[in-house]
Amino acid sequence: MLLRLTTVTCTLLFLSPPAAAYPADSEKGRRKVVHVMEDDTGAVIVQTAPGKVVTHRGGTITLPCRFHHEPEDVDPRRIRIKWTKVSDAFQFKDVFVALGHQQKVFGSYRGRVSLEQAGPGDASVIIHNITLQDYGRYECEVTNDMEDDTGFVNLDLEGVVFPYYPPSGRYKLNYRQAEEACREQDAILASHTQLHKAWLEGLDWCNAGWLEDGSVQYPISHPRDQCGRKDSPPGVRNYGYRHKDDECYDAFCFTSNLNGRVYFLKRFKKVNYLEAVKACQRDDAVIAKVGQLYAAWKLQLLDRCEAGWVEDGSIRYPIVNPRSRCGGPEPGVRNLGFPDKKFRLYGVYCFSRNPEHTDVKPTQAPQETSYNLTNSTRSI
Repeated sequence: MLLRLTTVTCTLLFLSPPAAAYPADSEKGRRKVVHVMEDDTGAVIVQTAPGKVVTHRGGTITLPCRFHHEPEDVDPRRIRIKWTKVSDAFQFKDVFVALGHQQKVFGSYRGRVSLEQAGPGDASVIIHNITLQDYGRYECEVTNDMEDDTGFVNLDLEGVVFPYYPPSGRYKLNYRQAEEACREQDAILASHTQLHKAWLEGLDWCNAGWLEDGSVQYPISHPRDQCGRKDSPPGVRNYGYRHKDDECYDAFCFTSNLNGRVYFLKRFKKVNYLEAVKACQRDDAVIAKVGQLYAAWKLQLLDRCEAGWVEDGSIRYPIVNPRSRCGGPEPGVRNLGFPDKKFRLYGVYCFSRNPEHTDVKPTQAPQETSYNLTNSTRSI
């Protein structure tokens, strides 16, 4: 008899957030083991971490997996360990395989993945230099001759979800274009889990966007008639899985820790877009991407009450501590839209891998007033 661990995932919509549904921050990254009851048939038993392990982009993380075999006198050279990444659509991507002393790492994981080798029965792997694409669910499979068992580990990233639409306007992106739009802004399409967590933290956005599994959803913290009826409960609204080529929406992107710093370039005069790009280059930097600005706001607490160009041609500024002259009562990254790149003049946000670049707080609020700083309330 083969003993297996199975996982069932359920999506709940339009529900208020239950306080006990998520573990406290003190539990993040803590290593746990499932203790599986043994039978008398001599099966391979795999034990993995329930829940998830948490890290950030650029970090190092161990995906825990241990096994034992009854009887225990098994030649370790006959044990095969295989790690696979499993997508929400149940697509499998090889990560790592080992048979005795022979090991092979696949694709983008080459040079970054190795066995932990903490002793007999340890099938854990270490992933170095974590990327955004590493986020997700992993399967640990251990095989000995005809016996095998599997367990699952979820790798989560600390980061921020942000809604995105291109200069061409709202509801202009099919699924592939949404993927590319997030990638161009130093991000990936967010998962439902990431969007749900952002909603629990207060994200309220009245436009539907693609998620990485091909579904279209949007988070509402403050129900209103323009956003699906005022008498509806708060929650993550779900359009379900949509046609990836024919239907167009916005995107919900996810990004994580920066390997550098975003800063507002202090200048004596404001500049147009092309001048902004060149100004960052002269400062040994590049113009910041939207995802980089969101990461700096969320993870580095960048607070600057001054509007500036970012890479996609939009004008934005990050507010951690809301004040009356800086766009309203809520923290967030203010978006003033996509003005004329040639004739409109603003400051600029730059990104540099040089840690010596720092931000200096301004003394007055942005002067631009012609764009709405809050989310559109287009009815969907």
